[in-house]
Amino acid sequence: MKIARPLVALSGLAAALIAFTPAAQAAAATPWGPSYAPGHAAKALGTLTASGEDHADIPAADTVTITGKLTDSTRATSTCGWAVFRITYRDSSNNLPFKHHIVRDCSYGTPKRFSFSHHDVYQVELKVCAQPSGATRPSDTCLYAGTWKVLYLSK
Repeated sequence: MKIARPLVALSGLAAALIAFTPAAQAAAATPWGPSYAPGHAAKALGTLTASGEDHADIPAADTVTITGKLTDSTRATSTCGWAVFRITYRDSSNNLPFKHHIVRDCSYGTPKRFSFSHHDVYQVELKVCAQPSGATRPSDTCLYAGTWKVLYLSK
């Protein structure tokens, strides 16, 4: 009976050590935000989960899942809040192209929830903007003025 307690303590210690391994930490959801558009015209926040990170010539996460919500804070019906994610990924030739994932919300004060995943992700960046509601894509000002906020960078 006296041996059982040290074994229980050791099994608890082993479980704690496993929880702090890089693989276990990589799969944990990391909060991001809030990020705001100029003038606080829109707000985005959420979590990012990266899993299966490999360390090849160009490191990348096997899967990155981003969840969150975007809130339009403009009272004008002619303006919407935009969250623009720039996803840089590793392609089959070991190049690093990027693509945009866009979330738009035109409902003042009511958050729009979103969730999406990408594979072989090297980096995720975010910009939050407010633009005319008739726009079908982010403006050049939204894409190229100011700086992108880095949400994830594979190491």
